[in-house]
Amino acid sequence: MQISSRFTIAIHVLVCIETFKDEYKITSDFLASSVNVNPVVIRRLLQQLKRAGIISVARGSGGAKIEKPLDKITLLDIYHAVECVEEGQLFHFHENPNLACPVGRSIHTMLDTKLEEIQKAMEDKMQSISLQDILEEQK
Repeated sequence: MQISSRFTIAIHVLVCIETFKDEYKITSDFLASSVNVNPVVIRRLLQQLKRAGIISVARGSGGAKIEKPLDKITLLDIYHAVECVEEGQLFHFHENPNLACPVGRSIHTMLDTKLEEIQKAMEDKMQSISLQDILEEQK
């Protein structure tokens, strides 16, 4: 199991937008050069962050800017904006355990609640860390 790189790239992008907002026009090409990925990857992420109300993007080469106070944007907000994980669905369970086997028959009973608790703990921690907290680490 692994959260995709979209999450960490989105954080990278937001830190770049804030760090360079007064020095450069923040375009997908500019951000892609910092992240070292194709600008198309950045454009997709920017659209997801825009849909979530975290940033605005001016058409053409107008650039991107953050639309919320940094201390009001949590890692969980960013995660929800760019990851496609439904509530309680972080862990993908194998589809068809063998019901004739005593382990296969009860594996969901043994694990489902525990896995939901693990996801909740991760999300609670993400909720407690803001983009402002991340930026303060840069100084």
